Amino acid sequence: MAKLFGEEFTRERLMKRIGDVSQVGGVKVSELKDGREKGMEMIEFRTGSGFNFRVLPGRCMDISLAEYNGIPLCWRSPTGEVAPEYYEERGLGWLRSFYGGLLVTCGLRQIGQPCEDEGEELGLHGRISNIRAENVSADGEWRGDDYVMWAAGRMAEAAVFGENLCLRRRIESRLGDMCFTVHDIVENLGHETVPHMMLYHINGGFPVVDEGSELISASLKAVPRGEEAEKEKEQYNKFLPPTPGFKERCYYHDIQPDEEGIITVALANKRFGNGQGFGFYVSYPKKELPHFVEWKMNGEGTYVVGVEPGNALVEGRSVERKEGRLQFLEPGEKSEYHLTIGVLPSNKEISALEERTARLSK
Repeated sequence: MAKLFGEEFTRERLMKRIGDVSQVGGVKVSELKDGREKGMEMIEFRTGSGFNFRVLPGRCMDISLAEYNGIPLCWRSPTGEVAPEYYEERGLGWLRSFYGGLLVTCGLRQIGQPCEDEGEELGLHGRISNIRAENVSADGEWRGDDYVMWAAGRMAEAAVFGENLCLRRRIESRLGDMCFTVHDIVENLGHETVPHMMLYHINGGFPVVDEGSELISASLKAVPRGEEAEKEKEQYNKFLPPTPGFKERCYYHDIQPDEEGIITVALANKRFGNGQGFGFYVSYPKKELPHFVEWKMNGEGTYVVGVEPGNALVEGRSVERKEGRLQFLEPGEKSEYHLTIGVLPSNKEISALEERTARLSK
């Protein structure tokens, strides 16, 4: 049943009051027309709760923008949306098409630092986020008294004499919801065993991230990555105002899941709106994504906090192989991933999440 404008509506009650669902929400496909974004499709979700987000089939069905009642959830980089033909694979070239956004997928055979692994040169975070989706569909339908909206597509990361991996993605929300789900299936369609690395680069920005904002997590420990992260490491979960010359700090977390094996982390700004509070959360099964990286980047302009669940750390594939963390997909094998991302609209929801998190981390 859809909760709209503070009331609950059955299908019958709602449809007596509107001519089409698009009056209150829905899914709309359009095309971007300007500059380096030109030619990419865009799928806009309006949930009717005030929560809206944008999916880019031209960029792995990733989510480039999300807002609640006009308040942005995510950081946006100066590149803007960039079509995949501008992708620069080598070294740190990935950053030239990294628009930030709520969700950017990293993988499927490499995440983290550029490296050379078994004679193959690998750039930052792999190529999957710069691959266009195929067989794209987007629509909505009534299922009883729930109006369900979705977008789906498949991405192929393949090469002659190389890998043949397929990522199938389905993003789903319902009318009245303040959240969406992502269901990914990665399948090895080839005939050889291949490395498989997966990271969900979720990028919180102002005003979720601001002076005094916090990362909420049931972290048993947070290990600094490198010398820079050793600075003020006890304050890993608290964020600074935009700081001149700030260098990125990363932390590897060991997070306690709940009784159902689900990890929930959040970024929250309790001071927002004169103390009203605002934030968002991410939930996922730990068995699917056993590692969690926090990317704390409190610089000027590049003012972002990444919450990044993955199946490996971000040292690059050569280090993951050496350290024994590297996962593989056998011919015909599949890996599945499930995430939920949702809004924390006030301190009431933030405090409730903090209480549950505190119980888990004791």
